[in-house]
Amino acid sequence: MKAKVQQAYIEAMRARDRAHAPYSEYRVGAALLLSSGDIVPGCNVENASYGATICAERNAICAAVARYGAIKPKALVLVTEREACPCGLCLQTFAEFCGPDFPIFLSTPKALGPATPLRELLPFPFSPEKLHGSD
Repeated sequence: MKAKVQQAYIEAMRARDRAHAPYSEYRVGAALLLSSGDIVPGCNVENASYGATICAERNAICAAVARYGAIKPKALVLVTEREACPCGLCLQTFAEFCGPDFPIFLSTPKALGPATPLRELLPFPFSPEKLHGSD
């Protein structure tokens, strides 16, 4: 998996270069590694109406769903100028598609960062079980 994660890092860097960030000037690139070995990139796309901005991480998840339908994410590489955690919306989106051990590599243009499991970044996600009262 190490070689695929390195390849995803390169794809996340390329996606970051394509980000549309005229307001924050904070470019973010992501690359979602699927269990099939496919890598789906995403970048942030800002909007003058800030609420309409799409984060790189959600962009990658949505692109993967649009391309493949049902997906099985294996890892995500995130590249920002300074190591940063995904926002709550992105983390909750991961919780919809990924398990608590899903690795997120918080990286910079200088280096691929270490894997952090989703559970450490979002310890109490909303889940179908919590929404529907599964006992």
